[in-house]
Amino acid sequence: MFKNTMKTTVLLAGLGGLIVAVAGILGGGSSASLMIGLVIALVMVGGSYWFSDKLALKSARARVITEEQAPEFYAMIRRLTERADLPMPTVAISPAEQPNAFATGRGPKHAVVCATEGLLQTLPREEVEAVMAHELMHVKHRDILIGSVAAAIATAISFMAQMAMFSSMFGGRGRDRRDSNPLIMLAVAILAPIAASLIQMAVSRSREYEADRGAAELLGTGKPLASALQRIEVIAAQRPMAVQPAQASAYIHNPLAEARSSKAGMAKMFSTHPSTEERIRRLLAM
Repeated sequence: MFKNTMKTTVLLAGLGGLIVAVAGILGGGSSASLMIGLVIALVMVGGSYWFSDKLALKSARARVITEEQAPEFYAMIRRLTERADLPMPTVAISPAEQPNAFATGRGPKHAVVCATEGLLQTLPREEVEAVMAHELMHVKHRDILIGSVAAAIATAISFMAQMAMFSSMFGGRGRDRRDSNPLIMLAVAILAPIAASLIQMAVSRSREYEADRGAAELLGTGKPLASALQRIEVIAAQRPMAVQPAQASAYIHNPLAEARSSKAGMAKMFSTHPSTEERIRRLLAM
């Protein structure tokens, strides 16, 4: 737990340092344009965070359910939340046939957990419970907030880079613009968003490991979740799922990823989820 928490802290600090560095380097383009880019990014991501539950449910075509509509599933979530010392979240079910699940919301008091029909119909009960325990750990660890902070900084860096480029190309011929090196401006404008995206993806992967660990501790074993992840990966390739790319990172398994994809090099670095093989290895080692 300490290792993953420290990793997340270091990564977020790295994002913060990167935005300061980018602002300093690109400041020669136009300080006003950088501020505009930052404000736009914060407004966009802030709105996305505030309405994250509604956006996620709409993207998944999910419906909020009552205990009468799905008594066994609802009771499972209640037992898990009581064990995890969490408020009862809103419970939803998506009609998707791919076995998957996600959690969203601004915090434990405004959380939503959602399972797909494929998850409820395909996986054994103990594996469904393990998957939902994983999602509740995202709620407990406030991963929606952490992910939103990372996304805000990364988006701000991208906007700042774009605004600086436009300002350098079309802005006035003030002293700041004459003193700036266009090649450096171009390199930073291209590379800074890539670096920010890499750090953002690393934050996402770190939080998945932490949710896996929390679920295993909550249940007293990592075996059901390891088995569920293995089953989901195989079935997901057979049952494609239409999901907005921006929402894909919220799911326990990337619904857009190919099964048994042994990503290497840059592909791994740009992935929102760790490899299933590595997640299973860590869970079984517990």
